[in-house]
Amino acid sequence: MKFYSTADKSNLVSLREAVLSGMPNDNGLYMPESIPRLPESFFKSMTSMDYQSLSFEIARQFLSGDIPASVLQDIIHEAINFPTPLVDIEDRIKTLELFHGPTLAFKDVGARFMSRLMAYLVKDSDHKLTILVATSGDTGGAVANGFYRVPGIDVIVLYPAGKISLIQEKQMATLGENITDLKVDGTFDDCQRLVKAALVDPDIKKSLMLTSANSINISRLIPQTFYYFNALRQIENFRSRSIVISVPSGNFGNLTAGLIAKRMGLPVQRFIAATNVNHVVPDYLDSGKFEPKPSIQTISNAMDVGNPSNFSRILDLYDSSWKKIKADIQGVYFTDDETRQAITSVKKITGYTLDPHGAVGYLGIKKYLAQHRDVDSGLFLETAHPAKFKDIVEPVIQDTVEIPKRLADFLNREIQTHALSNQYTDFKEFLLTNSN
Repeated sequence: MKFYSTADKSNLVSLREAVLSGMPNDNGLYMPESIPRLPESFFKSMTSMDYQSLSFEIARQFLSGDIPASVLQDIIHEAINFPTPLVDIEDRIKTLELFHGPTLAFKDVGARFMSRLMAYLVKDSDHKLTILVATSGDTGGAVANGFYRVPGIDVIVLYPAGKISLIQEKQMATLGENITDLKVDGTFDDCQRLVKAALVDPDIKKSLMLTSANSINISRLIPQTFYYFNALRQIENFRSRSIVISVPSGNFGNLTAGLIAKRMGLPVQRFIAATNVNHVVPDYLDSGKFEPKPSIQTISNAMDVGNPSNFSRILDLYDSSWKKIKADIQGVYFTDDETRQAITSVKKITGYTLDPHGAVGYLGIKKYLAQHRDVDSGLFLETAHPAKFKDIVEPVIQDTVEIPKRLADFLNREIQTHALSNQYTDFKEFLLTNSN
């Protein structure tokens, strides 16, 4: 399959170029030239398939012409090797737990798939691949661990100083070897801006084979469709139910993947774009005007994004039609106080502990179901383990959150990071100096 730029649909490239370049020179984002509609037989057999088989069937719709089936099966087997269970929370509400991977965040799915796909694509290359990733929290840890010690690939992670949790920082900034971390004096939007500028800088491209591991890279977006299908696979008679999914959203890659899954035939009635007070997309859904703003720091820090990159993909999916987008997506946003209240009430009533991001998703589906009594199945995504946010969650629930061993192991490691300003000239100098 070929991939086109959202800025110029005539700009078609191969899978290899789309993945290894990260983004096109015209500052658009890559999209598959077509989104295949899955056959009726697939949905009839979905409940009898395991997660890996399901993922393979979806992945090959996009990649079968470029990746041998045996290689794709190996990639799926290695990357999708942990569950994404659907858990009952209360009447009409379930959560899809996406935190059972190595770094306890949903981004493990995309990062692990991407790392193995990229390793295959560069295995015969004479040049080392350098991956840039901007993170507001969980992406950095997932990517750093996904690519740790992968031959022929270096990773540079940019994160905003003082705006992520200690555990998040430890997960990505303690590895060393082929992982380099840059603590940027600024916001996530600054980190994302620096990455985007470097990817299209001709001076840097002469010295480095460069790509991105953010959700701007299509190879991270495709595997994120897998768990939406896996969610419905776990619902009895899912094809006869009215299902709405609430997605806690920051850079909107997660929601975009869900919309692609819907375009492939996944029977989801509607999606909820649930954000914190960085609510540029909910504002757009209300007004039809997209107005990026500086990001605001919140307790759901991985969603602190004022100019979400993947919004251009959403526009592309719907031919920039506000009315069409509104038909499939409803936007809502919540304050930190509302998020804390949700964590408290869910713990008290059900015994379940939400993380701050999942809490925003919960609030989104709770509000929607209160307004739509005809919907019988409301899902929300629990995107990270609450132990990653102990300092926020424990005072709210007035109880201890147990730290899984694989997370606790990171806490004993020493942080290795480099301070960097938010000026592109400084980042460019760092890249060029370290490429020699």
